[in-house]
Amino acid sequence: MILREFLYVDTDKVRAMLAQLDGGVAEEERETSTQEKRSTVGPRSFAQHLQVAGSERYTQKSLGDALFPMLEGALESEGVLKDISEEVSDPSQWTSGAIKAIAPPGSLVRITAMGSLFDTRYAASAFSAFASVAVGLQGMGVNLTPDAGQAAPGKGKGRGGQQGPKPSRPGQAQPDRQLEDSIPDFKGIGGMDGDSLRSIIRMARGIFAPGLHINLSPVDSGGVLIGSRLQEGRQYLDTEADILFARYGTEPQEWTLVGSVGSYGPEDTAVPEFDFFRPDGTVNRVRFADNINGLMKTLGGMGFIDLPQHPGFSVIPFAVYRTIPRISNLVAMRD
Repeated sequence: MILREFLYVDTDKVRAMLAQLDGGVAEEERETSTQEKRSTVGPRSFAQHLQVAGSERYTQKSLGDALFPMLEGALESEGVLKDISEEVSDPSQWTSGAIKAIAPPGSLVRITAMGSLFDTRYAASAFSAFASVAVGLQGMGVNLTPDAGQAAPGKGKGRGGQQGPKPSRPGQAQPDRQLEDSIPDFKGIGGMDGDSLRSIIRMARGIFAPGLHINLSPVDSGGVLIGSRLQEGRQYLDTEADILFARYGTEPQEWTLVGSVGSYGPEDTAVPEFDFFRPDGTVNRVRFADNINGLMKTLGGMGFIDLPQHPGFSVIPFAVYRTIPRISNLVAMRD
């Protein structure tokens, strides 16, 4: 028996898949039994005894944790779910291009590998907290940059207490606040300041769209990324980002990801020629869309936007979990 600690389960996808396999998901069970005994003494109108005994048992099953293991077992028995954990950990499988043949787009896979969580929102929150501490220390007269000769905020004209962008004047349109706007200005250790942290967050929200990502790195060199963005509002993924990172941390650990292969990072990342006009001067909509997609493919290949990067691929997640080790296995490993 495998005990799983779920980080994420897309119950809608799991139910839909189970419905296709089994014709529905049984979540309700009702059992009824009745016994009836009649006895009559004398004329029917004079005396009659009726004894009825019945019982009813009603159970509404909360499938929750049991829902996904049902699907996982059914998919394995049908031969449509393939565990490719060993294949993706072998560098030769990536260099030869065999992975794409083993797990083409649309195939259902299970991958157990070292991986970590990433969320740009949490990074911005952590940087903002660090900057606030730095500003607070400076306000108390603690000089974090003695070599720079910076005056502590409140004792000079330093920028330590200012908050990111300047406020708009009355009557001006308020700019949309971004994640980096919560990081105040400060001067910190090693030349770190508010501008540098805000720049990092600007990059982060372009490279990884805000939201919770799980990034698996099955190859020791770290040259391969199998990524999956976990959609909010699904079962188990119902806590804030800072709570998830407080629980699971930022260090890599072993995760199991089950889902369908979305797409592979493109090998050809050449910038397309933007030629989408017809001879009569009208726009060829197909070529226009292809050109825009080609530019995004180029940017994705460079790692600048949230798309798979060669040779890795994306996974549309059904579930993400950790396997709970048994105490006996731990004792055996220690011995």
